[in-house]
Amino acid sequence: MLDRVAVLSDIHGVLPALEAVLAEPDVAAADLIVLTGDIAAGPQPVEVLDLLAGLGDRVCWVRGNADRELVESRAGRKSPIDVSNWAAERLRVDHLERLAALPLTVTLEVAGLGPVLFCHATPRDDEEVVLVDSRMERWAEVLAEVPADVGTVVCGHTHMPFTRLADRRLVVNPGSVGMPYGGPGAYWALLGPGVHLRRTHFDVDAACARVAAESGYPDAAEWADEYLRSRHSDATALAVFAPRDGR
Repeated sequence: MLDRVAVLSDIHGVLPALEAVLAEPDVAAADLIVLTGDIAAGPQPVEVLDLLAGLGDRVCWVRGNADRELVESRAGRKSPIDVSNWAAERLRVDHLERLAALPLTVTLEVAGLGPVLFCHATPRDDEEVVLVDSRMERWAEVLAEVPADVGTVVCGHTHMPFTRLADRRLVVNPGSVGMPYGGPGAYWALLGPGVHLRRTHFDVDAACARVAAESGYPDAAEWADEYLRSRHSDATALAVFAPRDGR
């Protein structure tokens, strides 16, 4: 049984944002850090993977679609996202082996919540979309195979934090550490005995400058300006994602 679990999702290879969250006292004191996918696909993939690997057993890794796509890109199945193809070419063999071995889901016992299932997009797929305002029938569909004793499901993928009930189950999205939609900052969640959505503020100007200076990605400055400054609102993101939710 874990008393406190920090959930970090969608880091997307942004080292300054990750460092800011790891410096949070509640993250440092957590029994476990769970990564719910899309860890390295971004401008600082090696640095992010090495930092997290250095934390050893304090970190539990779950696969996201972008993690899978990095491995696929390196094998010759290129991604439509330029930064992912660039990041894939930077990774060492040990990085690729770790990402290739990640599980689709992990279930852990958390104090006050019981069995909690962690995934990236949904428990059955690493890239399908469900949203805070998805209709109940959609939630029933994507959660249909989740064991009955699991009362909480934690997902990421859409980069927007929320909690909601879906037919007696609590669904939690911690938001994104490195590519937030809706406002700058690094978003994450703390579980046990309840659920707390958190946002870590950091110096975005300094982070953008650092990514531009330290990343070899040719468009690093523009990438950082777009995503670290959260140029995309949650309203815009919901509208873009809606068709993928079957609407």
